[in-house]
Amino acid sequence: MSQRGQFAPDVPAQPSRDFAAAFRITPDSAWRVPANENARPSRLQPAAKRVLDLAIALPALMLCAPLLAALALIVRLDSHGPAFFRQTRLGLGGKPFDIFKFRTMTVMENGDAVEQAKENDCRITRCGRWLRKTSLDELPQLLNVITGEMSLVGPRPHARAHDRHYGQLIVNYDLRQAVKPGITGWAQVNGHRGETPTLDAMRARVDLDIWYVKNCSLALDLAILMQTPLAVLLGRNAH
Repeated sequence: MSQRGQFAPDVPAQPSRDFAAAFRITPDSAWRVPANENARPSRLQPAAKRVLDLAIALPALMLCAPLLAALALIVRLDSHGPAFFRQTRLGLGGKPFDIFKFRTMTVMENGDAVEQAKENDCRITRCGRWLRKTSLDELPQLLNVITGEMSLVGPRPHARAHDRHYGQLIVNYDLRQAVKPGITGWAQVNGHRGETPTLDAMRARVDLDIWYVKNCSLALDLAILMQTPLAVLLGRNAH
């Protein structure tokens, strides 16, 4: 019987070699929150996480409003097309929602076939390159956080076509959807941003996402938020 989609917390899945190495101190991680495979979130944790999301996302959106307007204008002037890009992703429990981003490519893929952006991808616009490098293209997702479709911290949501593809290849891939997706996450502060050119690369990212699901807490979220600026500055795998 396939194990896909089954959450068996008392029998932890065998980690990959990349997963084991991820917990060593690395240049893109200033400090760690200790793993606790037997942790169980309290009933108040979702409410507390929601309060944290709103406490940060609402002021951030207001403060960033002039920047968002300026970036939208730059995107419109740089290439033909809308300033914002919407794509269907799967959130908590596999529920679909539309994610918001600044448009960084000349295509607007949102169907059964979505090609990942690659290094030196000719589809990426001029301003799109530095928007993606700095992760400024993700700023509109503050709206997704405010509406409750996303959290500040959680597994990054993939295109629905990619969920369908990798869900058939990676055991327990669907466990990523046991919590809300995030603007940033444990995988991202460990250098797993951008393209996943091989199955092993995606499996390493999923391992980290599942670790987060099993160990999520406000303390871990705060640690990830504090590490995110450094991960963006290092710019590993961001293109």
